[in-house]
Amino acid sequence: MSVPESALSKTSSPVRLSLPLLGAGAAAFFTLGIIQAMYGPAFSFFQARFGVDTAAVGWIASVHFLGSALAPPLTGVALTRFSLRRVVVAGLLILAAGVGLVGFAPLWSLALAGALVGGLGLGTVSASLNAAYASVGTRAVNLVNAVFGLGSIAAPLVVAGLAPRSLALPFLVVAGLSALTLGLVRLWGIPAMQPAPAQTAAARPGVQLGLFAFLIAAYVGLEAGFGAWLARHLDGIGLAGSAFILSGFWAGLTLGRIITGAVGARVSPPRLVLGSAVFVTLCAVAATRPALAPASYLLAGLALGPIFGTTLAWMTRTLPARLIPFLLVAGSAGGILMPILLGVLYSRSGPAAVPAALAVLGVVLVVLVAATARLTRLRPAAV
Repeated sequence: MSVPESALSKTSSPVRLSLPLLGAGAAAFFTLGIIQAMYGPAFSFFQARFGVDTAAVGWIASVHFLGSALAPPLTGVALTRFSLRRVVVAGLLILAAGVGLVGFAPLWSLALAGALVGGLGLGTVSASLNAAYASVGTRAVNLVNAVFGLGSIAAPLVVAGLAPRSLALPFLVVAGLSALTLGLVRLWGIPAMQPAPAQTAAARPGVQLGLFAFLIAAYVGLEAGFGAWLARHLDGIGLAGSAFILSGFWAGLTLGRIITGAVGARVSPPRLVLGSAVFVTLCAVAATRPALAPASYLLAGLALGPIFGTTLAWMTRTLPARLIPFLLVAGSAGGILMPILLGVLYSRSGPAAVPAALAVLGVVLVVLVAATARLTRLRPAAV
């Protein structure tokens, strides 16, 4: 059974989730999750192979993320000229070519070039499929993003199991998964980007897009801030088990997306995102108390889980889904700026600055969600 793009574009009724609908997207996001989290665990193997020092080896992760940050605006433009399926296929081919070059590069400079190309492929696939599944609904986009988390959890195991034999093997696994995903795209297709409901009209669409962009930037800033600095905060206040708590944070985020994918359709996206934003803000406030910090960080991951995918689905109710890649650019900005800001605040004010700053950003997120909800209340379209 296949699900061609046209099969979803001619109906406004709720789409029934099925393996043909989710299969190719799940395979793609699992592949993206593995490569996104693979470079860090592979640093020592890159150093041994290419003879680079500790300061230089981090560049391969940086250029990968640079490629993934450059891809969304290019993807947004491509989606105005080419079909969604062509853009996804092109992204998968670019990803496979990039990781293949990393795996077999004889020179460090070529490995860096491969990481940049692979990042471009990842960003292209992520932006286009997030747009597609967000327009299908809250459950679909959260489920495929949860699979991304499972890939990220599996990445260190793939590196630990294969890289000691050959550094090329983990990257061949990613190339093979890309090929498998291409086969599933051919077999089952991918969902088309649904239009906003015909019976509704967007109020001040430019302002809406701006609010959604700031909302996504604040969310990604929180996710990156917790992920990059919670362990350092726990170490700084003398609490043991920071690595375990960090793993629990990411597991909680993945679990939050799975739960939202299962039951998220029962709550409207604005209410779900607002409730999650309030919850994560309270977690950050609680983390300012050392005794509560470990449990607060675990709960923060669970609270953050529903926000990303649900916000994308929410946006597609009033704005075209093809604008989602441009929101991801704003998200990249939040992910770059917040860890840097936390580093500055930590150096000036000590460990307590981490949860305090995250709580402030949480309040900003709550305000942005409330303002966006007020502006995006659906109203009858003009006849």
